[in-house]
Amino acid sequence: MSLIGNIDNIPVFTSIAEAELWGSQYGITGHHTHVLLGQTGYMAGTSHADIRAANLNVVLNPPTPAQVRQASGAPQSTFTGTTSGGGGGGGY
Repeated sequence: MSLIGNIDNIPVFTSIAEAELWGSQYGITGHHTHVLLGQTGYMAGTSHADIRAANLNVVLNPPTPAQVRQASGAPQSTFTGTTSGGGGGGGY
């Protein structure tokens, strides 16, 4: 997930997929851009007015990385093994 920040308590993301996925939770379609912290970011809705018109009581709920991958069509992880928690210390 790549959240740049918020404008009017609405999240601004680094990708269109994240912005549109967030908007879909609230029935908002499309996206528009904002420059935040010197970086172009994406917000749900075709304009900032779309979000205000939705009259949301916005709760920041960004998509999970898995949801973003699924929305963008990126391959899902298929790892089913186990991982080990690191090595032991040397005996000095």
